Amino acid sequence: MQLKSSEKTILQQVKLPVILIAIVCFLVLITHWPGLSAKALSFDDSQYLTDNLLVQNPGWASAKRFLTEILEPSTVEGYYQPLAMISLMLDYALGGRENNLMPFHRTSLILHIANTALIIMLLYLLFDQIWIAAAVGLLFGVHPMTVEPIPWVGERKTLLAAFFSLWSLIFYVYSRTTHHARRTTVPLYIGSLIAYLLALMSKPTSTPLPAVMLLLDYWPLCGTGFQPVGTRPRWPCHVRRAVLEKMPFFVLGGVSAVVTYISQSRTAVAVLPSQFGFMRIPLVICHNVIFYLYKMVWPVNLSSHYPFPSPLNLSQPMVLAGVIGTIILILLLILSLRRTRAAIAGFSIFFVAILPTMQIIGFTNVIASDKFVYLPSIGLLMALASFLVWLCANSKGIAKYAIAVIIVISAAAEASATHRYLSFWQNSVGLYEYMLKRAPKAADLYHSLAISLQSDEKLDDAIKNYRLALQLKSRNTSSVYNNLGSALETEGKFEEAVSCYRQALQLRPGFARAYYNLGHLLQSQNKLDEAADCYRKAIKFKPEYVKAYYNLGHLMQSQEKLDEAIGYYQKAIAIKPDFADAHYNLGQVLASKGKLDEAISHYRTALSIQPNDAEAYYNLGHALQLRNRLDEAVDCYRRAVSIKPDYARAYNNLGVALHSQKKLDQAVDCFRKAINIKPDYTEARDNLAKVLSSLAIDSNGPGSGRRPK
Repeated sequence: MQLKSSEKTILQQVKLPVILIAIVCFLVLITHWPGLSAKALSFDDSQYLTDNLLVQNPGWASAKRFLTEILEPSTVEGYYQPLAMISLMLDYALGGRENNLMPFHRTSLILHIANTALIIMLLYLLFDQIWIAAAVGLLFGVHPMTVEPIPWVGERKTLLAAFFSLWSLIFYVYSRTTHHARRTTVPLYIGSLIAYLLALMSKPTSTPLPAVMLLLDYWPLCGTGFQPVGTRPRWPCHVRRAVLEKMPFFVLGGVSAVVTYISQSRTAVAVLPSQFGFMRIPLVICHNVIFYLYKMVWPVNLSSHYPFPSPLNLSQPMVLAGVIGTIILILLLILSLRRTRAAIAGFSIFFVAILPTMQIIGFTNVIASDKFVYLPSIGLLMALASFLVWLCANSKGIAKYAIAVIIVISAAAEASATHRYLSFWQNSVGLYEYMLKRAPKAADLYHSLAISLQSDEKLDDAIKNYRLALQLKSRNTSSVYNNLGSALETEGKFEEAVSCYRQALQLRPGFARAYYNLGHLLQSQNKLDEAADCYRKAIKFKPEYVKAYYNLGHLMQSQEKLDEAIGYYQKAIAIKPDFADAHYNLGQVLASKGKLDEAISHYRTALSIQPNDAEAYYNLGHALQLRNRLDEAVDCYRRAVSIKPDYARAYNNLGVALHSQKKLDQAVDCFRKAINIKPDYTEARDNLAKVLSSLAIDSNGPGSGRRPK
């Protein structure tokens, strides 16, 4: 079967873009490959992974919670981001854990590669030059400023929002750059709107996308730029029509903005401009415009923490440079209008897209962040692509090769810098030490470093850094006191620990974790009533505090308040169904109340979660033995001693079960093993004596009686 000439032409047109996109994606994969082995946990990863019960319990129930908790998310402080959370939940279901971050990084890297491919597609649609689109896409894909969202688990939202935003723009641009019948254009419009909605549900910094579309109408869709004019049919430019057709987008964006502000202010921090003073906002904007442009051109000393310059006024060189640089930039952009709309439109797209993160409404303790540039960079990439199109069109021979060499060298330099930056993400301590070298007075970095050191059981160093964070007046002073108390408690300095917990609670009266930690310490000191009161307050301020329910259950169990203990254990299990210890302890309480069938069920559930729990096998065997299910009991005891070979009690009970089954020789062997492990085990010795006595009677027979006369 022979292809028609038109079909051959289509295949030839598609073949080169596909090959180039595949090559670029492969190079991006190789560049970011070290990120897959990164083990560092960054600032808010505890909320997104290590402390997030919904992520750790994958299923429809968790997904429903993420989708329906709109104005007040319960597991992550801040704004509504359900799709990002669901994607992390799915990675958890695929094996992602705190000690195995690779599944999370794998998905993030796939998304980054996909975003690189989408940027190439978008630039190709706009400028019809696949080589230039691929070159600019490569510069984006291997740039060091794209590192942060890949190894930082909590930044999945940045990648996912960019993915849907790019699809929205591609659908929109595709409907404008070629002739379409209305029946074809409408589905593209709907697809663009749906993709925008999904972007907002991933991260609300995608909100300005409708304004970006309007700027695309100004250039390059309707205006002239560096690229040759008239290469494709253009959508007619009617301002009123352009605005009206985007009204559904603006409505969605407006609703998202309101939801974002409410959820951010209820669960985290949202500082209105009126609280800053008039001069702060323009100074921050000017600083950030020049700061981001500088970092994109010269990406050195990158960090996840860029603190606010102090003081934040014109006496600070960085702020002054930002103001002067911004004024010069504006003048240059105005002058560029004599030749092209590309420069001013490209920068405007960048500025509009990054505006939500410019701290007009304060939501973080850093003035800038690499991740904020990820999606907005498309504006600058468009301007660059347009310039390269013009440059290549006006260059001949060696000049074109020189352009290609410069792009290759730039990409290689970026890739090398990306490799270096990724090396600092291999562990949390190394990451924070790297950031502290660039911001040595950042209190929150000392706090985060201390948490990582404490996790590595380097308590003295952790305590030292907690104290430094307090001296430098960390923004989260209550958290620093709480974590310092935890470190001091581990070192056995209980009075100091109690003092730290109480200081944390004085600063933040609704601090659930501090109440829990204080309760835990008081429980260890046998101050049970005070401990119970602390646990109850922790639950009051954090209704799904599973550990507090569990510890309350344990406390009630120790006081033989069994009905209350059952209630608390059941609450813990309702929140965290895979809480093995709660199932185990609930089984113990139920067994002590004679509810053996329920106890057996919970022991089995505990073992399905933790299959190597010898104690659970022992207790399950005991409950089955009491139910006279001896074969199952024997199997459980055998499993217990295979996991824990020095488990004397299990050998003793196994011997009893075997004795009941008339397997006396095996019973003797078990009792002897129990005694060898624990020579003073009186019960095992008594049981052995009984079995040996039985064996002696059996060997003598019933007796011969009198001799017949």
